[in-house]
Amino acid sequence: MRAALPCLLLALWPGLSAADGFAELVEERARASLGASLPEEGRFTVNYQPEIDDALLISRFWMDPATGQFLAEAVRETGEVQRVSGLALVTVPVPVPARRLMPDEIIAEADLVTIDLPLGRLNDFSVTDASDLVGQQVRRMLPEGRPVMTQSVMAPLVIDRGERVRIRFQDGALVLTAPGRALGDAAAGDTVRVVNLVSNLSLVGTARADGIVEVSR
Repeated sequence: MRAALPCLLLALWPGLSAADGFAELVEERARASLGASLPEEGRFTVNYQPEIDDALLISRFWMDPATGQFLAEAVRETGEVQRVSGLALVTVPVPVPARRLMPDEIIAEADLVTIDLPLGRLNDFSVTDASDLVGQQVRRMLPEGRPVMTQSVMAPLVIDRGERVRIRFQDGALVLTAPGRALGDAAAGDTVRVVNLVSNLSLVGTARADGIVEVSR
């Protein structure tokens, strides 16, 4: 019966072949185990023991999603079931600072390098796309070679608290301007409270990229 098992398996799965490699079989099962938590750009490195080069399929598979450690029962060409243990490590390409970046610096493309990091070292706040970092302003010091958290960067400030600004009001063809002082920090598009230095009234407007605060009626 054991000798006939490989023929039965090949009859049920015509495309089955030991040439696919045990590592590929493990990766397939690991991807299924991780499901939606596996990033599209995730890459597997599979290490295991003992060596096995004639596995037709994996009949049973257990995996710790947090560590990648797995235990598999592989069906060999002889029909023998062999237990194999190992590590299916998922790595993700991640942009990290090429040097220490200090608060208020604007991140340039040259400030970043991409390295492969284990998925377990990342969390929901880790930035994995360089385009989400280039042009951002550093909120807190970013160490060299470490993943950047979303809360550690922000859109560049165009207005600083206490800074003198130009207040602009437009109603149709009517345009009025006045000097003001910002009561808070603001990036382009943010709402910010300002004081009209002529009337001493407090107003709320929208910060523009050029530092002007637009006030609507």
